[in-house]
Amino acid sequence: MPSVFLIGGGRGEDAVRASHAPFVHAVGESRIVVLVLDEGEDTDTDRWAHSLTDAGASEVVTVVVSKDRPPAAEDFAGAGGVFVAGGWTPGYQEVLVGAGMDWLPRDAVYAGFSAGAAIAGEWAIVGGHRLGEREVCAEEAGEDLEQLTVRPGLGLLPFAIDVHATQWGTVTRLIHAVRAGLAPVGWAVDEGTVLICDGDRVAGVEGLGSAYRVAGGEGDLRLEVATAAP
Repeated sequence: MPSVFLIGGGRGEDAVRASHAPFVHAVGESRIVVLVLDEGEDTDTDRWAHSLTDAGASEVVTVVVSKDRPPAAEDFAGAGGVFVAGGWTPGYQEVLVGAGMDWLPRDAVYAGFSAGAAIAGEWAIVGGHRLGEREVCAEEAGEDLEQLTVRPGLGLLPFAIDVHATQWGTVTRLIHAVRAGLAPVGWAVDEGTVLICDGDRVAGVEGLGSAYRVAGGEGDLRLEVATAAP
């Protein structure tokens, strides 16, 4: 299985280049197809194309997807990389996971930014800021959901992924998700940072921040911190 790149978000030029360049390097000169969720007036295809070309991509094609226009295998003809953009995570999960997996080319390198990273694993943390009555992260990170919500993901990796880890305080959301048994293990990734996976194995971290691994259930939680090599 090709490599998977999980980007935790971030808008600054340095953060974008640092987190996108490893994926672009892995794809090489091949075409990258970017999937962008149709969010009406908030849909911004140029942002994602510019982010990748600024990181060195040779050819970028954007495809806007929705429930009425899900991705199709023919969208990826000649593509060496698939990049799933950020935005409203529940919508990305509904459209892309709901379309099954036939659309995703098995020989292409995958990268997900924020929402695109969150839906990549077997378990997709799509939002929520409470677990029962308990606050587990900032309300602003809830994606219009109150309760911590885990749905099926694309299944590219055997763990859950949360994003904007330090910046939005979502490490605690991941901790509560694992502690409650909503996912057995997970990683939370900082902005400007990419968690790189080789097959289903985590191969390393690159970029400006850190990634946090949470495993174990109630009474046996384990937290590990991984950062890029200096």
